[in-house]
Amino acid sequence: MSESYEAVCDFVQIFKALADETRLEILAMLQGGELCACKILERFEITQPTLSYHMKILADCGLINCRKDGAWMRYSLRQNTFAAISDWCGSYINNNSMQKQIACEC
Repeated sequence: MSESYEAVCDFVQIFKALADETRLEILAMLQGGELCACKILERFEITQPTLSYHMKILADCGLINCRKDGAWMRYSLRQNTFAAISDWCGSYINNNSMQKQIACEC
């Protein structure tokens, strides 16, 4: 199965977004369902602009959905992106287990 260049670039951006501890904690919080930015801010000692920075990165790579609710934004996980990540990772596991061990003769 050959991945297109665009799909690989999408995964690069996703994994870059996942490489930050704060963003991973935010995603863990969102596993419980949609949250308002104010609830996320309560968990961290960061400013609202810093939270917005993290949420923009998560949204731009497709990991979260955003919707305006009055003065605040509400965030939720984008399940189809996580399913695509799981499928992509699974394809490596399945391909690796089916490949024969190739002996190196050098």
